[in-house]
Amino acid sequence: MLQNDIHRALEKQDILLMTHLVLGYPSFAVNRQVVKQMAAAGVELIELQIPFSEPVADGPVIARACQASIAQGTTVEECLVFAAEMAGSHPKVIFLLMTYYNIVFRLGEDVFLERARRARVRGLIVPDLPIEEGADFFRAARRVGIDPIQIFAPTSTEARMHELEGFADGFIYCVARRGVTGAATAFGPEFDAYLARCRAATDLPLAVGFGIRNRTDVDHLLGKADIAVIGSETIRVVEEQGPEAVGPFLAGLR
Repeated sequence: MLQNDIHRALEKQDILLMTHLVLGYPSFAVNRQVVKQMAAAGVELIELQIPFSEPVADGPVIARACQASIAQGTTVEECLVFAAEMAGSHPKVIFLLMTYYNIVFRLGEDVFLERARRARVRGLIVPDLPIEEGADFFRAARRVGIDPIQIFAPTSTEARMHELEGFADGFIYCVARRGVTGAATAFGPEFDAYLARCRAATDLPLAVGFGIRNRTDVDHLLGKADIAVIGSETIRVVEEQGPEAVGPFLAGLR
């Protein structure tokens, strides 16, 4: 189980790293280089995003990357083939797929899950699919061995967190603040109280994303979360410094 693998990894690290890339941006060749550097830097989990035209949870950096990838003709099929290639090339890394429900719907839920299973994807994040509409899909994911990752937010009540936890496996993704990805997150007593609420609502590991940019941010999560999610910042590094800068950047986060 993904949860067990995360706990085993936490025996060696105080906090794990989960990185993110938009497939096909700026190219699959660059994606391949970046994943290799992520794996070499010791990243435990990598979130592979299938680009979508209306990524409502994503900020300008990831949204722009999605649009550029789609404009280049990236297909869902190419993304699934790439995911399978990466899982085969980097067996020590836990790979997850992230996308929006329309991608799943158009391919067909059963077909999507079977393709993800064959690609050896361990978890799935679909941020625009609420449990009220996706309960059957999340159960189907569990049946094929893919953990459905649910999302807590600062606006989530304790009751809502417990409802979400009932449809979650692997870990919980805790959104660090209101809004979309990419902007800086202010850490302080209110944030710490939110993470304490998250911890009280579930026995699953906690991953924290949205605005995690540097070593100081990661250090703040020590003892409060299990996984630090580095998303938009990795894309910025590739855009501004080139893919070869990703490895040194990630190596300096812990």
